[in-house]
Amino acid sequence: MGIRDISLRTLSDAPTTLAELAGDKAVLVVNVASKCGLTPQYAGLVDLQRTYGDRGFTVVGVPCNQFYGQEPGTAEEIQEFCSTTYGVDFPLLAKTEVNGDGRHPLYDALTATPDAGGEAGDVKWNFEKFLVSRDGEVLGRFRPNVEPGDPALIAAIEKSL
Repeated sequence: MGIRDISLRTLSDAPTTLAELAGDKAVLVVNVASKCGLTPQYAGLVDLQRTYGDRGFTVVGVPCNQFYGQEPGTAEEIQEFCSTTYGVDFPLLAKTEVNGDGRHPLYDALTATPDAGGEAGDVKWNFEKFLVSRDGEVLGRFRPNVEPGDPALIAAIEKSL
């Protein structure tokens, strides 16, 4: 079983996988939170979705409440916040643990990938990004301080298309 086939739950609690959500597209998996200093990155993620969505790419947001409780809302509250505040039109998953004993199998696979500095392991904070190819290969890991418009991230997305 590949990374694109790992069982997931949508924000509305329906079963899915990255393969079902993305089809034949590259995927940027991002753990997100609505009450974080990095929350404005949602705007850049929406821009990426709109710029590259028709070219074989999608963002998938993964709400996570593990970093100082910065995603405390219910599924309905998260959906409302994302759609009304930022116009999010990419898929969102159910709240997911990205670190620790309860780490989701998706993040077991993702966190094995090192970042640009060669460091693998735990997610550091909200808005850490993992680029997954159409074939399920993790192409890159971008730490939270890497903005969605960062040239290195853009180059990696364009190369994946």
